[in-house]
Amino acid sequence: MLKIIVDAMGGDNAPAEIVKGAIRALSQRPDFMVIFTGDEALVSQELLKYRYDPSRVEIVHCSEVITNDDVPTHAVRSKRDSSLVVGLRMLKEDGEAGAFVSAGSTGAVLTGGVMHIGRIKGVLRPALCPGMPNVTGGRTLLCDCGANAECKPEYLLQFGIMASAYARAAFGKENPTVALLTNGTEDHKGDPLHQQAHLLLREAKNINFVGNIEGRDIMFGEYDVAVADGFSGNIALKACEGCGKTVSTVLKREFARNFGSKLAYLCARKQIDHLRSLLDYDKLGGSVFLGLKQIVIKCHGSSKAKPVAAAVCQAVDAYRGGLIASISAMLEESGFGAGAGGSGD
Repeated sequence: MLKIIVDAMGGDNAPAEIVKGAIRALSQRPDFMVIFTGDEALVSQELLKYRYDPSRVEIVHCSEVITNDDVPTHAVRSKRDSSLVVGLRMLKEDGEAGAFVSAGSTGAVLTGGVMHIGRIKGVLRPALCPGMPNVTGGRTLLCDCGANAECKPEYLLQFGIMASAYARAAFGKENPTVALLTNGTEDHKGDPLHQQAHLLLREAKNINFVGNIEGRDIMFGEYDVAVADGFSGNIALKACEGCGKTVSTVLKREFARNFGSKLAYLCARKQIDHLRSLLDYDKLGGSVFLGLKQIVIKCHGSSKAKPVAAAVCQAVDAYRGGLIASISAMLEESGFGAGAGGSGD
């Protein structure tokens, strides 16, 4: 049976919310099992709260935890019995393991992924690719959102290729639209990096590149993939998250202001609940670390059960959809299969 490895000790709400989310995912899907890496006593204590098929759950005890206070490279090398490192090592060595999910330190997940899993042949730089909710009720994939603050045009081309493969493999998009995030929709907009990246994306034969977009376009649902350098992508992601929280906070305050506004809320409750669901980041899971030889998903550090469950199901879909093979094939079609990219070992 397919194994999804879950870092039970990663994140602000570990292990309680991590275990709760993974068990919830088991109830939603019948075709996989969960391997928890972490403190066996603590994980076992959390599992006592739930009903589940014990044949679909396993715990691998780990004596160490990598925290956000640790220096990622040093921690990955020195804390070899941490839940994060053990999980990544298992992903590489266990032929039945399909993916690794963690809400732990982003830097440690990225560093550990490259060191222990390695890059797909031809990948210049792996990239973080979250899904952002859009007005259609679907998601727009943003690649990169923080793994690569400084980029070359070829990196952005690969981000478009890898995210296209992801959209096809995990979400059934036959010909996903790809756009470049910059400071204007005209072809000539942007600094030299984005101008050169635009040319490369436009010339690529195996992606459906539709031109430049601005930050305000990401969540309108007209594009399946938004390509960005990690610096700009991270700002766009956090700005959109902040905007959503601002709207939610203002609505709550205004509807609680007086009796009339409370009555207005009751009349508009259905529409407000729909808006909340439409813009719910938690239902989309985590950010896939595209470009590695196996599937690694990074959840937000503050994730609770709902996004963890979504990330585990997301991992199953990406694996079942053949994400790694799809990325490899598209890179080879684009001429990247023979040159760059190391094992990362």
